[in-house]
Amino acid sequence: MEKELATLENGARCCGWNYCGRRMAVGHADGTVSVLDSLEPSSPSFSRSSKWKACNDSVVDVVWVPPEFGDAVACICADGTLSLWEEVEEDNQPLTWKHCKVFESSNSRVLDLQFGVFATSLKLVVAYSDGHVKIYELLDPLELSKWQLQAEFQNVIDSVSRYGKPACVSASIAWNPRRGESQQSSFVLGYNSDLPQVNSPKIWEFEESHQRWLPVAELASPGDRDDRVHTVAWAPNIGRPYEIIAVATSKGIAIWHLGLNPESDGRLPTDKIAVLSGHDGEVCQLEWDMGGMTLASTGGDGMVKLWQSDLNGVWHEQSSLDCNGGQQ
Repeated sequence: MEKELATLENGARCCGWNYCGRRMAVGHADGTVSVLDSLEPSSPSFSRSSKWKACNDSVVDVVWVPPEFGDAVACICADGTLSLWEEVEEDNQPLTWKHCKVFESSNSRVLDLQFGVFATSLKLVVAYSDGHVKIYELLDPLELSKWQLQAEFQNVIDSVSRYGKPACVSASIAWNPRRGESQQSSFVLGYNSDLPQVNSPKIWEFEESHQRWLPVAELASPGDRDDRVHTVAWAPNIGRPYEIIAVATSKGIAIWHLGLNPESDGRLPTDKIAVLSGHDGEVCQLEWDMGGMTLASTGGDGMVKLWQSDLNGVWHEQSSLDCNGGQQ
């Protein structure tokens, strides 16, 4: 039986969940951000602990910084700006949220961002409306205001200068959840734009020897290269000899297997093993469980669906929830 945990105020546009602290950050149409805290560890109820003005436009996305680096959130505003806010305590005063960083951009808007933790470093990948992606690295784990631009490139395999500048509506990023000293930093990025070469999801991996990011795989069959990508999700890996990545387009949710051993050309082998359909309209969000066994999808039809594969590797819909009704 489902139980309502919190009711968001009128004007709420987005929210981000902090799993470790049982906190929720909510972005509002008036440019404010509020934080809801659990009243008690065992209580399902939440109350607002803070609210502040983050920008002069609507807040369209809020993302928590990984908890190892403190209590902080990144905010994307409708005008495309990106800012970072940190909860601090100064001179024995009550906790407040301090504006600690603005990530500058020229004429392009920020569409999506994701933080990635590798060993002791924190990285941030940001996708922009011109099809470019920027990778930032935190220089000091105790100073969230000190970031260095590590790389900037377009989400393409080859140069697309002859195609002109793409007009991107949205983007979706997912880091490889696996961590470790020997694990290379990698993420998947897909776009919803008017340029097919930019849209198809690419796996980008950091090459330590030359200190550069390289595209090591493309999650698109020949007939899929024109598809606009709505959202992507990289499954946690608890021992599989391959990675699993979900990609949502207008054709449904594609489940991809990504091999771990490069082929002769240096690329990682890919295999699309299933296409899941059932949502009426766009799939706007994908999330894996902690074991990488169950995929949750949220659609513009107000439905949340859970998907699993059976022992034979056949994917099926396990259950669904109508957000305006009930479980099916």
